[in-house]
Amino acid sequence: MSEDLLVAAAPPRNKKPTMLVVDDQPLNIRLIRELFHEDFDVFMATDGLKAVSKVQQILPDIILLDVVMPHIDGFEVCRILKSDPAISAIPVIFITGNFNEEDEVTGFEVGGADFIRKPINPVITRARVKTQLALKQQADKLRSIARTDGLTGVANRRSFDNELVSLWNQSLRNQSPLSLIMFDVDYFKRYNDHYGHQAGDVCLQQIAHVIEQTLNRPQDFVARYGGEEFACVLPATDAAGARHIAERLRQGIQSLQLEHVKSEVAEIVTV
Repeated sequence: MSEDLLVAAAPPRNKKPTMLVVDDQPLNIRLIRELFHEDFDVFMATDGLKAVSKVQQILPDIILLDVVMPHIDGFEVCRILKSDPAISAIPVIFITGNFNEEDEVTGFEVGGADFIRKPINPVITRARVKTQLALKQQADKLRSIARTDGLTGVANRRSFDNELVSLWNQSLRNQSPLSLIMFDVDYFKRYNDHYGHQAGDVCLQQIAHVIEQTLNRPQDFVARYGGEEFACVLPATDAAGARHIAERLRQGIQSLQLEHVKSEVAEIVTV
């Protein structure tokens, strides 16, 4: 059986949560796929090392992980996953045919969320997966609120600090360039003083919209760094590429033609 995506029917992938099934027995994977293919995009891995790589690649919403596998067992796989902050929040449900109290304690100690016993009971399995998915989605929503700037809808400063560290480390691992663009709105205090803070808020929202439209690669990251300051982190982008993007941002914001009669640069909003 191929270890690529076990293709599920429409709707498109981004409309469904994703599931990674890790088991060295293809029959078990087929059974789980049949059970969940209508509700999930189902991926697979047939050993622990491939599972870790696949998780980092697809960032699934939930992982069903066999305990007994060659090379490294499910408990060790879970330890590895939980040691990486970027993927540690993904719930892991262990699947085991040798269920005992000692294994249960070990599973929860390494960060597992629940257990499913073999042979798989479809009703119980669906219920346990549904519960863990709902908990993750709720936690994701709360994390998203905590990471988002309430005014502009882009990431906030705290999220920027965390993401920059993560992308920096990724750049080191991949030996690839990483660029950072930071800018602020010219004479924005004067803008607020003259037009009022409500108009200032609308101005920042429009600028954030331009940034999001300009940075259209999924890996690019934008945050509101301070009051009128924004930061853009561009993975796999060299200095020439960053200068090109910065100029596109400058032009895009200038093209809004937002009046700013108190600016000493122009009579419109500039950065």
